[in-house]
Amino acid sequence: MEQEDSVLRLKKLRSLKSLDRFQQEILKARPVDMLQVGICTDTGCRACDSLKVYEAFKREVAKERLRKVEIKATGCHGFCEKGALVVIHPLDILYTQVKPEDVPEIVAKTLKKQRIVERLLYLDPETGKRIELESEVPYYKKQMRLILGNNSKMDPSDIRDYIALDGYGALREVLERGRPREVIRTITKSGLRGRGGGGFPKGVKWQTARSERGSRRFVICNADEGDPGAFMDRSICEGNPHSVLEGMIIGAYAVGAHEGFVYVRNEYPLAVEALGTALAQARECGLLGENILGTGFSFDVSILRGGGAFVCGESTALMASLEGKPGEPRAKYIHTVEKGLWEMPTVLNNVETWANVPRIILGGADWYTGIGTGDVSASPWGGSKGTKIFSLVGKIRNTGLVEVPMGTTLREIVFGIGGGVPEGKKFKAVQTGGPSGGCLGEAQLDLPVDFDALTEVGSMMGSGGMIVMDEDTCMVDVARYFIDFLKDESCGKCLPCREGLRALLEILNRITEGKGKRGDIELLEEISEGIASTSLCALGGSAPNPVLTTIRYFRDEYVAHIRGHRCPAGVCKPLLRFSVVEDKCTGCHACFKVCPASCITGRAKETHTIDAAKCVKCGACFDVCRFGAVER
Repeated sequence: MEQEDSVLRLKKLRSLKSLDRFQQEILKARPVDMLQVGICTDTGCRACDSLKVYEAFKREVAKERLRKVEIKATGCHGFCEKGALVVIHPLDILYTQVKPEDVPEIVAKTLKKQRIVERLLYLDPETGKRIELESEVPYYKKQMRLILGNNSKMDPSDIRDYIALDGYGALREVLERGRPREVIRTITKSGLRGRGGGGFPKGVKWQTARSERGSRRFVICNADEGDPGAFMDRSICEGNPHSVLEGMIIGAYAVGAHEGFVYVRNEYPLAVEALGTALAQARECGLLGENILGTGFSFDVSILRGGGAFVCGESTALMASLEGKPGEPRAKYIHTVEKGLWEMPTVLNNVETWANVPRIILGGADWYTGIGTGDVSASPWGGSKGTKIFSLVGKIRNTGLVEVPMGTTLREIVFGIGGGVPEGKKFKAVQTGGPSGGCLGEAQLDLPVDFDALTEVGSMMGSGGMIVMDEDTCMVDVARYFIDFLKDESCGKCLPCREGLRALLEILNRITEGKGKRGDIELLEEISEGIASTSLCALGGSAPNPVLTTIRYFRDEYVAHIRGHRCPAGVCKPLLRFSVVEDKCTGCHACFKVCPASCITGRAKETHTIDAAKCVKCGACFDVCRFGAVER
């Protein structure tokens, strides 16, 4: 917003009305016909030279002296597969895979003459047509982006952009009414449940914390996102940090807290920077600190950086870390809303949960309950309301962030939005809920994605990680990989998790090495049930899910490994046997040329053979054969 700096500066807002006036000043400083160019500069798009694209736009717009064009370095737009992404508002034009050298043409044609650069539009693989409008791209059209929708319209380092889009309007509304209990009733009625994995009703948690006695109360934002492949919370913090802060301030007002913390992974430098800038600007504007907006309510937030321990995503381990102690969980018979941080009532929600709060206040509880599944009128546990953000990764055409209403089916997410599995491969499984989530097969694709439906089939919502796998994935090896991850990340405090995961990994390693024994499947199930029922915290309680669900839905692969001494997916090297099918081999010599062990013999245009004793099982011959003559 360099164009406005000489006209409009940040100011101390000393009353509720001054926030309204400041918003009007911001909007008045922008011409009605202003074009805004949002360039995604989050972590993912930076790998696609988006910062250079941003700098190129600034240079070209300055050179052309376009006074009614505003260039914004924004957060994640969601469609990571097609970065670098550029959206031009209010024209709703989306350009994908933009390079710095494309910028002069965009400026000359679109910004000056409002003509389209056809080659940069999204190409729909189904119709073969280019799509001009972002809202019409299938990836976006099938979503409901309540939390992510404004990312392409704002610079996360400028609080004015957030305020211009009704930011802090929910806080103003709450403070105007001056009824903390009414806020809690609204959140309770909305059916908002925690997006960090537990799915606990937020209204119940807030009411309990407010009712507890204590000289101090705290609110905490858990931004310690540690699931492999998950980047939802990071992207919200990088792209719209003020939505998180506004939610925290409202929550603090509702429960009577005056101190808050954001516990964020130190491996998220852009998120740490964005949150730090947002905090500084909110304080400068009087939205944090003493006597917020002249109402007498005081609240401030500090950032603490975690060292990357997966277990610190668990609430009690996180609070122990905040206190300067080892990040180890404690027994849950005393809830953190009663005795949490420093033994005081504490409300802990994750990033996405806090970002939902302002939307609920502005839209109303009835509006929010109209989105999602179930009925929360009788019980706050009775449904899954609102939207959920998933990070869609793995063997999927459209990698990125997906925000959909609760109850959307896995099929719609994987195929309708994600575009299905690439390279003509068949879909095999999708893991939901992170490393301690479950692996679901094709038979579960029509399952509605909500808290209860996923739990019923042995998986869970988790924080929103979603990993898609194709036919070349070995489900036994997948279970082995995640148990190995969880074993390393276990804090080791309780024996069931510490020793149980070690025992599971030992058996899984043996199976993938071709040394499985009869009874191993039953032993895996027995150990898993023991870990789940006796572990101290939720990490241990859910850790066996990858094993239990792969056995439940892909048991035949375990049987093939143990009894048939083969890996159907061709992944486990000790079980691989490469051979040549005589009637398919053309003697093209391709496999002969790439074999690093020189174990393939045969003359050109004659059938080749593989010496199993020399074969190192690298798979190079299988990869290069165009005739399907090499089998494994």
